[in-house]
Amino acid sequence: MPFTVLIPARLASSRLPDKPLADIGGLPMVVRVARQAALSGAVRVVVAADDQRIIRACEAHGVQALLTREDHPSGSDRLAEACGLLGLEGDDVVVNVQGDEPLVPPGLVSRCADLLVERSECVVATVAHPISDAAEWRNPNVVKVVLDAASRALYFTRAPVPYWRDGFPGVLPTAPAALRHLGLYAYRAAFLRDFPTLMPAPLEKTEALEQLRVLWHGHRIAVHVTDEAPATGVDTPEDLARVRAFIAASTAPQR
Repeated sequence: MPFTVLIPARLASSRLPDKPLADIGGLPMVVRVARQAALSGAVRVVVAADDQRIIRACEAHGVQALLTREDHPSGSDRLAEACGLLGLEGDDVVVNVQGDEPLVPPGLVSRCADLLVERSECVVATVAHPISDAAEWRNPNVVKVVLDAASRALYFTRAPVPYWRDGFPGVLPTAPAALRHLGLYAYRAAFLRDFPTLMPAPLEKTEALEQLRVLWHGHRIAVHVTDEAPATGVDTPEDLARVRAFIAASTAPQR
């Protein structure tokens, strides 16, 4: 089934000002993200931006972009507005690729879209991978997800779960494996457009995880578990330097 990739892009960032426009190998980061997402087979890739500077940068490189309101509280709210502007509705599949993920695997984007099509009882699909490092498992900045028997999300949390009662304190459980949630989502357009009207969940406020609003209101989220951990996104100047070095190495002429 055809799907559209929407990329929320907000100019303000406390840790990395003007992040969407950060240069990576001669291209703004948001353009890198859009080009990477286009390799997924999406019928179109659109940046939903909050500033004309992002629009101009995208247009200069042939990337479609929409100007959305500056005051959206989350990326999902921004994409809900973009859905309306693009006329996406009903069961149209929309994949949310974060604007700071220039190395997002295209195959993972398409798999997330396909999973939502396959799982008619779910309104959202997302991705996780096994955690192999105990420090990562304990890190509250790493979001964990636990699944039911049908690979649907039971809960998302910053806490180290599952807790291994009979293991040693702080030891990473292996069966079932702890899963790191990745911020890649596929939505049915009708649900995405309705999402901002749903009352925020108490758990969402406690954990600062908006995906908990979906579960709290009784909806289901399908989860694809990938074996390999994709490259992390760009949140800090150190992340940006790492991605720049990777891109430079991958595009350097072979001797």
